[in-house]
Amino acid sequence: MTELTLQELARRIDGNIVRGELDLLISGIAALDEAGPGELSFLGNPKYAQQFLHTKAAAVLVPEGVTEGPPETALIAVANPSYAFGLVVSHFTAALARVFSPGVHPRASVDESAELDPAQVRIHAGAVIMAGAKIGNGTEIGPNVVVGEKVLIGRDCHIHANVSIRERCILGDRVIIQPGAVIGSDGFGYETVQGRHVKIDQIGIVELKDDVEIGANTTIDRARFGRTVIGAGTKIDNLVQIGHNVRVGEHNFLVSQSGMAGSSSTGSYVVIAAQAGVAGHIHIGDQAMLAGRCGATVNLQGGLKYADHPAQPMMDYQRQKAAMRKLPDLLKRVKKLEGNG
Repeated sequence: MTELTLQELARRIDGNIVRGELDLLISGIAALDEAGPGELSFLGNPKYAQQFLHTKAAAVLVPEGVTEGPPETALIAVANPSYAFGLVVSHFTAALARVFSPGVHPRASVDESAELDPAQVRIHAGAVIMAGAKIGNGTEIGPNVVVGEKVLIGRDCHIHANVSIRERCILGDRVIIQPGAVIGSDGFGYETVQGRHVKIDQIGIVELKDDVEIGANTTIDRARFGRTVIGAGTKIDNLVQIGHNVRVGEHNFLVSQSGMAGSSSTGSYVVIAAQAGVAGHIHIGDQAMLAGRCGATVNLQGGLKYADHPAQPMMDYQRQKAAMRKLPDLLKRVKKLEGNG
């Protein structure tokens, strides 16, 4: 890892040195409560204010406007401390970064009709590339990945170990899929006929647009017909379930254990928090946010925060919760009045 002076560090992240010697050497990174001499940390959330005040870090990235801190700690003000810290992390961990070494491992199974350039892709041991698949330059296919028939994978993608991408699905450029995810499994489609559940063929595909990231063990169902689509720039956490014919907009965040039922959709910049659910055939508008465990059962207007099940605007939910806390006292007053009557 290469040391940086405080001045060099501030220049890299477009920061303003509030306090500290320009030639102070920074040699590493750590959390506020673990940092020591020579290490940089950051204050990204006010709830860590006490850790900040007691940190032993050599320097801390702070929000603009913060001018006071631990007496022996240098301060660099930036617009977004968390993002700026990430840039510094990239510098100090460059030696640990992924190294792309093209080639096809001899224990990979690549169908002769698959289209790829062995000098421009990396295929690890145990990977299976089926007939008609196409893989773009710069893409890495991890160990034991299965790429189904006629799958199209764009450039500079990274498909981690044990991912399954079923037939005919399409991945754009710079897509990242974490271990164990399944892209293009059958949608959950059945009709009950004469007392028996009869499977409905799922003949559509999944399309992941450019710069999509899929978390570990997340599952995205193929469409009954047509496409299940994940919009450009959307980031999906681990253990998320996306149903058939869902259309997720651009730059969404879907957090762990959330789910979207078949044929639901979202606009752009929507956030669906942990364990929140979206019922089938409804739409969530642009820039809406569903709080944890929220349940959306009807179309929701964009630009608002929602909570509870069924979902309601956060302000309404908070007012109702505040009123509920007053109920015990109100009941006592009613009983007292009834007794006096």
